[in-house]
Amino acid sequence: MTIQDFILANRTRMYEEWASLIRIPSVSCQPEHKDDMLRCAERWKQLLLEAGVQKAEIMPSDGNPFVYAEYKTDAPDAPTVLVYGHYDVMPAEPLELWKSDPWEPSIRDGRLYARGADDDKGQTMIQAKAFEYLVSERLMHCNVKFILEGEEEIGSPSLEAFIEKHRDLLACDIILVSDTSMIGKETPSITTGLRGLAYWEIEVTGPNRDLHSGHFGGAVKNPVNALCEMIARVVDDKGRITIPHFYDRVLPIPEEERKMIAEIPFSQEKYNSAIDVDDVFGEEGYSTLERNSCRPSFDVCGIWGGYTGEGSKTVLPSKAYAKVSCRLVANQDHEEISRLFSDYMQAIAPKGVRVKVTPMHGGQGYVCPIDIPAYKAAEYGFTVAFGKRPLAARRGGSIPIISSFEQILGVKTILMGFGLEQNAIHSPNESMDLEVWEKGIVAVTEFYRKLKGEN
Repeated sequence: MTIQDFILANRTRMYEEWASLIRIPSVSCQPEHKDDMLRCAERWKQLLLEAGVQKAEIMPSDGNPFVYAEYKTDAPDAPTVLVYGHYDVMPAEPLELWKSDPWEPSIRDGRLYARGADDDKGQTMIQAKAFEYLVSERLMHCNVKFILEGEEEIGSPSLEAFIEKHRDLLACDIILVSDTSMIGKETPSITTGLRGLAYWEIEVTGPNRDLHSGHFGGAVKNPVNALCEMIARVVDDKGRITIPHFYDRVLPIPEEERKMIAEIPFSQEKYNSAIDVDDVFGEEGYSTLERNSCRPSFDVCGIWGGYTGEGSKTVLPSKAYAKVSCRLVANQDHEEISRLFSDYMQAIAPKGVRVKVTPMHGGQGYVCPIDIPAYKAAEYGFTVAFGKRPLAARRGGSIPIISSFEQILGVKTILMGFGLEQNAIHSPNESMDLEVWEKGIVAVTEFYRKLKGEN
């Protein structure tokens, strides 16, 4: 039976199994759903056993449980693939903005609508169904391990310790993840890079209390003014970050990747219009798509101080605050960047104020080479399923767990994501394109066969 015949023969059943997961409101950030987290983990265990794994278990952690499953083939020298996914989802609120019940899947216009339809129950089901087909047809000649967590949407606080504790259990040759997106339905792509993150809160203190701006203005350094001056110095007029040694570890974008980025359908005019700006700004010498995915950035996420209520109050504030972040690229270490930034803020602080920088969050960036066998296998899978070679595309966001896998297990991750922008993950009316979902099953099936050298 071909994979296409398998999908046709089992479509109704597969949709119902997918729906059975969605009906469990596994919202990790809401304590009232604690029991639902375990129910969803148990349901995944059952589905993986039915799909053909030889072993599946619920494994405890400091937070929500993990689902671990494995399949071992008799094929000699078979590669081992570790499939990662997550079964927790974002809250469905505001419920009034949904056109149908977020916990009862609804199919319309070629899409399945529900919370978790894409992120990540729908995408992880792609992995499970491709695996089921290969096992049922005795075509699976790779060892496969599944690890599904229930805390991705709250930052995966238990994952790193779990990987450290079970590194032998999770040992593999490559990690396969379906939790990212493609450029478009007609433009398949593989995510080859993710930016890292460093995030801080800055507190600038001047006088010991708020002062009358008439009595003290011009004689005392205003902390809000000082903070604005400092922040303005972090990026120069060419879009370069001025923190000493910030770029020491930044690697150039390979020319082959720059050519692929240039092939991505993109209109600067439409981009500007969509966000209602008359021009863009970024590091000189790079395109918009390179700037927002392959190069580091610095942004003020929030800034406040003094009087911001209704009416006027002539005050020279005692304190000023800002929350700022850097998106980092592969090879930059977020802890090193955090120290460099803190030192820089102290160095450029004007006299008359004191500066406190508090690191709040961080994660490493990630890049996957496009010449390794597993990437080539994924590329082949997309080509068969979608009828055209996928573009290699780095993304500007951050998924710290991917770099954690690499640091602890010492292996690369292939990001075979099948989401689309219109899927509206994390928003009301989240959905999954059913045609793309089924093509995803074909792509993953062909990935395994190519990885083992069968195509």
